[in-house]
Amino acid sequence: MWFIYVLSWLSLLIQVAFVTLAIDRAFVEIGAGDETAAGLYYLAELIEEYTVVTRRIIKYMIWFSSGVLVCLYLFEHFPGFMVGVGLFTNLVYFGLLQTFPFIVLTSSNFILSCVLVIFNHYLAFQYFAEEYYLFSEVLAYFTFCLWLIPFAFFVSLSAGENVLPSTVQPGDDVVSNYFTKGKRGKRSGILLIFSFIKEAILPSRQKIY
Repeated sequence: MWFIYVLSWLSLLIQVAFVTLAIDRAFVEIGAGDETAAGLYYLAELIEEYTVVTRRIIKYMIWFSSGVLVCLYLFEHFPGFMVGVGLFTNLVYFGLLQTFPFIVLTSSNFILSCVLVIFNHYLAFQYFAEEYYLFSEVLAYFTFCLWLIPFAFFVSLSAGENVLPSTVQPGDDVVSNYFTKGKRGKRSGILLIFSFIKEAILPSRQKIY
C-alpha cells in the first residue's frame, strides 16, 4: 500500500498547484479588470503559445502514467486486465501525439481514445467498489491514470488552430496574414468556450470615468 500512498501525496500537490493557478488568475481578473484569463483559459493560451514544449510535457506525462500503472501492478497488485487496458490507452495517446498540435476529432485514434477513457473509468469504478482504498488514494489513481492526459489533450484542442495560416487571400503576405488574421481569430474553438465561461463567471470590471 505504500506506493499508492505516496502517489496520493503527489496527486495532492498537483491539485493544489492547479487550484492555486486558477485562484491567482481569477484574482488578477477581478483585481485588474484586464483580459487575463483564469484557470483553463490561461492554460489553453499557454499551450497555444508553446506547442513544442507542451508536446514534450504530454509525452513525459504518458511515460509517467505508464510507469505508475506498472508499479501499481507490481506493488499494489492491481488487476492485470485493468493495467493492460490502461497501458494500451497510453499507446493510443502516443498515436495522437504524432500529429500534435493538430488533433482530428474524427480520426480513429481520437475516437478510440474517447472509448478507452470511458472503459477505463468503468473498470476503475468496478475495482474500487470491491476493494477498499482511501479517497485520496482513489483520487490519485484517477488523476494520474485517467484524467491528467485526456485533460492535457482537451485543453490543447485550440493549439493547432493558429500554428500556421489556414487561408491567405491573393496579394497578402503570408507572415503578415498570420499575425493579423491569425491573432484576430485567436479566440476560436476551445478558447472561445473558455472565454465565454470566464466572462460569465468572472466578468471584467467596468471602468468608471
